[in-house]
Amino acid sequence: MTTERHEPATTADERTMLDGWLDYHRQTLAQKCEGLTDEQLRTASVDPSNLSLMGLVRHMTEVERSWYRRVLDNEDAPPLYFSYEDDPDGEFRLTESDTWEQTYAAWQAEIAIARSSAARLTLDDISKGKHRRTGERFNLRWIHTHMIEEYARHNGHADLIRERIDGATGD
Repeated sequence: MTTERHEPATTADERTMLDGWLDYHRQTLAQKCEGLTDEQLRTASVDPSNLSLMGLVRHMTEVERSWYRRVLDNEDAPPLYFSYEDDPDGEFRLTESDTWEQTYAAWQAEIAIARSSAARLTLDDISKGKHRRTGERFNLRWIHTHMIEEYARHNGHADLIRERIDGATGD
């Protein structure tokens, strides 16, 4: 599968711009993972870190799930890959049974739910749920902006990990 990445519009309204940049960064992470085996996708960046491309995608699956399902929609959506109390970094702990097919499917499912949730709202609409730690509510604009920042930061990690795996570089 080849992920097509679309440049966000340069003269769009704010909503279109935010949606475009968020999708652009989602597509960038997918591209960083293309053409690699499950073993390569589980390869840690450098000892002693367990940061890997598959771990980053699992992390972003949890981030999508948290912000759009738990906070925006106030849905009871427990974590898929970790436990707040027992293993807060569990999404980065991979075993040989963890596959790209499963990881990618879960990630895409969360993205589809996030898009659907966001599509029903304006940027000024306030979340139904609250942040687990701070108790704050957020408007959709803040959530989208935060998600763009989150993907952008982790795409930088993905660049370095991918280069370590096979020398591939690029934006």
